[in-house]
Amino acid sequence: MGAAGAAGLFTIIRPAAAGNQLAVAISGMDATSFHSGTPRPGIPRFNATHNGAIWYFQSEAARDLFRAEPARFAPQFDGYCAWAASQNYKAPGNPEYWRVVDGKLYLKVHEQAQRMWLADIPGNIARGNTNWPRIHPF
Repeated sequence: MGAAGAAGLFTIIRPAAAGNQLAVAISGMDATSFHSGTPRPGIPRFNATHNGAIWYFQSEAARDLFRAEPARFAPQFDGYCAWAASQNYKAPGNPEYWRVVDGKLYLKVHEQAQRMWLADIPGNIARGNTNWPRIHPF
C-alpha cells in the first residue's frame, strides 16, 4: 500500500476529536417529574446544564423549576446508586429504580438493590450520607 493509501486508512480509523461534551443526566428523564410520582422522559429542547451534565425536561416550566433549585430535584449521591453508597461503594443509578424520600430523589442500580434499600430506608440514607464523602471525595 502506498503512502496515500496508508494516510487514507489512518484518517478512517482515527478517533474524531469531539470537543467538550456533557453527559445526559438520569438517562434523559425529567428530574422534576419523579417528585410528582410519575417519571417522564425529558425533551431535549427543554434542557439545562448542572453539575457537569445536561438535563432534559418535559417543559420550559419544569426546566425553570429545576434551574431555580437544582439541589431539590437532582438525585442524591450525584445519581449513583443509593444502595451502593450505603454499602460504601459506587454503582450507576438507574432511573427505573427510584424513590423520593423527604423530598429527595434516590436512584438504585437494579431491582435487587431497590429491595435491599427499601428494607431500611432511614438507615441506608444515613449510611450513604456518611460514606459518600469517602467514596466520592469531590
